[in-house]
Amino acid sequence: MNYKEAIMAYEPINEQEASEKKVILDYINQYPHNILLRENEFGHMTSSGFIMNKDLTKTLMIHHNIYNTWAWTGGHADGDEDLLYVAMKEAKEETGVTKIEPLMEEIASIDILPVWGHVKKGKYVATHMHLSVAYILIADEDQDLHINKAENSGVKWIELEELEAHCKEPQIVDVYYKLIEKAKSYRKKNS
Repeated sequence: MNYKEAIMAYEPINEQEASEKKVILDYINQYPHNILLRENEFGHMTSSGFIMNKDLTKTLMIHHNIYNTWAWTGGHADGDEDLLYVAMKEAKEETGVTKIEPLMEEIASIDILPVWGHVKKGKYVATHMHLSVAYILIADEDQDLHINKAENSGVKWIELEELEAHCKEPQIVDVYYKLIEKAKSYRKKNS
């Protein structure tokens, strides 16, 4: 299933996701030639991984250099249509974990996330939108963690109850809570 089919198959859990799924699909249809590339400077596809431990009590986060906050892992599609692969690749690159798997193969969240203008590698990047799909990933807590100095300045496991104390982006914290509930619901239904 390609990325567009995966997005079409996703069942929104609320009005926000239904609305943003529609906008993302409309944008994909308008810009099929570069929706997966950063060259689409107004909005492009990204894929994130919300990494949890096997007990679903902690999340593995990075301290993001640009946003100066603890955050999930993820990145730009950069032309890759396999967004689950992108989420897993980014999770490994940004945390150093090598053993990681999806809780489920399907998309776990769809969101349109604003990215405010910032400087990256000495160049100004204009404000734009990340057309974000997210996956819930599971990793063992006993793995070695490594900082990817190009992107982050820290990697650590955070208790779910401490998320708000570590994350400075309230709108993203809401996405994290949505993913936590989805993970727990999925585990309960499939255990």
